[in-house]
Amino acid sequence: MSSPSCVMFGQVVIGPPGSGKTTYCLGMQEFLTKLGRKVVVVNLDPANDGLPYQCSVDIAELVTLDDVMDGLKLGPNGGLIYCMEYLEANFDWLEKKLEQFKGCYFLFDCPGQVELYTHQNSVKNIFAQLTKWNFRLTAVHLVDSHYCADPAKFISVLCTSLSTMLHVELPHVNVLSKMDLMEQFGKLAFNLDYYTEVLDLSYLLEHLASDPFFKKFKRLNEKLVELIEDYSLVSFVPLNVQDKESMVQVMKVVDKANGYCFGDLEERSMEAMMSAAVGADFHFASTLAVQDKYLKSNTKTVEEEVMDL
Repeated sequence: MSSPSCVMFGQVVIGPPGSGKTTYCLGMQEFLTKLGRKVVVVNLDPANDGLPYQCSVDIAELVTLDDVMDGLKLGPNGGLIYCMEYLEANFDWLEKKLEQFKGCYFLFDCPGQVELYTHQNSVKNIFAQLTKWNFRLTAVHLVDSHYCADPAKFISVLCTSLSTMLHVELPHVNVLSKMDLMEQFGKLAFNLDYYTEVLDLSYLLEHLASDPFFKKFKRLNEKLVELIEDYSLVSFVPLNVQDKESMVQVMKVVDKANGYCFGDLEERSMEAMMSAAVGADFHFASTLAVQDKYLKSNTKTVEEEVMDL
């Protein structure tokens, strides 16, 4: 798997419990398969049972959370950390499983424990090892969209997303999942663009200031907002797994992040493919032009080619 000529692309799907990671993997597997990609789903969540998608590699063959909790008398959080450390200590098992699927596109369904992506190093080391095996990965970080309806929770989500981005050290795409359920959680204080682009957060502070509970934390919230805006890294892509147009937008962002759209792994007409999948309204002339230039010339960076368009 260490051959320089064998480059594999994929996504590591992360996010807190209940954010829709497994549903995303199922939807993206079906969507990309219809578009002609050979998709392999790898379950790295030892607590994930009853998988709805076709799973090619399952960590349950190596270790399960239930066995660890029973055998070592650990709680669910400690058990998950142990499972990830155990996987890290058994990279040979993972390598042997993955090398059967060279030339495929990978979806890694990861555990939901937040600490694994903000503090603990095992998952980070696993991703780093995958990179050494010539995987070109994008971290797809799912966040439940209902947090947008609560300013305090949204600021908390922004802090978690930023911390995850800095810790994981992969090309990163933050996704607001379950957009189809958004209306159930009340009306948003601002337009959706405000939340996806993470615009001026001072307006959120004004909403918090009107809440008696958060008034006493005004200074703390101001500093948190300053931190988020100083880094200026966090933005979101909205997602409804049931909507093909929404899936296309996420796919395009992810493919740009890991470089897949600039490769030649698929023999296809992108316009014809997308026309068949979601209707003829999608035009990819710019992407095709970048791809054509990138494949013909190594004298410029991808960024320079994009600027030339």
